[in-house]
Amino acid sequence: MHFTRRTILGAAVAAACVAVTTAAAPAYAQKPLVIGFSQVGAESEWRTANTASVKDAAKKAGVTLKFADAQQRQENQVKAIRSFIAQRVDIIAFSPVVESGWDTVLREAKAAKIPVILTDRSVNVSDPTLFVSLIGSDFVEEGRKAGRWLVEYAKKSPAATLNIVELQGTVGSAPAIDRKAGFEEIIKGNPKLKVVRTQTGDFTRAKGKEVMEAFLKAQGKSINVLYAHNDDMAIGAIQAIEEAGLKPGKDIIIISIDGVKGAFEAMIAGKLNVTVECSPLLGPQLMEAAAAVKAGKAIPKRIVVNEGVFPAEVAAKEFPNRKY
Repeated sequence: MHFTRRTILGAAVAAACVAVTTAAAPAYAQKPLVIGFSQVGAESEWRTANTASVKDAAKKAGVTLKFADAQQRQENQVKAIRSFIAQRVDIIAFSPVVESGWDTVLREAKAAKIPVILTDRSVNVSDPTLFVSLIGSDFVEEGRKAGRWLVEYAKKSPAATLNIVELQGTVGSAPAIDRKAGFEEIIKGNPKLKVVRTQTGDFTRAKGKEVMEAFLKAQGKSINVLYAHNDDMAIGAIQAIEEAGLKPGKDIIIISIDGVKGAFEAMIAGKLNVTVECSPLLGPQLMEAAAAVKAGKAIPKRIVVNEGVFPAEVAAKEFPNRKY
């Protein structure tokens, strides 16, 4: 997550916090912990797995989970958060649709003395105390990983220039902003790599296919590389590429992010070249963090998930290990 442009607590505060461990979730002998959780939606394989992880972890921890699906609309999340405040839940957790526009409702949660934990995505707020912690991936680093893989590929390519088209995630969302920034940071000094078109595919297969069709009509066979901000858009784009009579993974090199099973299946089929991992299995960490906060313990402002890069060469071997 790109925190240089957001106001958060410094290293001194983080150092003073106690780490959230991965020990077994605590049992609640008396009143169960109540968490209100607002999910972005169900736009991808990743999000479906993320929801399942949260629900499963809550059940195992004996937590009462009040779940709300925002259907990718910020106004729905704001309504859900206000409903959680009215219900006096112990903890509010949510994965924000976009970064901005949260100050008012989060101030309401703070005034009600209900701690807020962010999962997966961050918010851009004026007061860093409006949320306790962010649990999730480093999206900027994911973009960098994608860029580094492409730089190495470019070294071996005989082409003088590699024209790149980019399928961005939802406009204004943290992963879309940060995955773009990280990728650009790595490739900007390379004269061989040129982004010729970039447009949102809204993290969905259908929109990824639609936008890729438009890219192909505009650029034709001059497209050498597709960088997709998530696997679902890449999988949609693969269909568009095939329908255009081209071979995905060969005629057009495809780089995506998430590491879902569908991406590994595409790599095994030779249609996707690499996926950068972004783990959705955040449920256990959320339950542990919420329990610690409820108990009055300090937790790190930022809890980062360890993730890898999986090129097509390792897809068949790694596939059986995938949990989502």
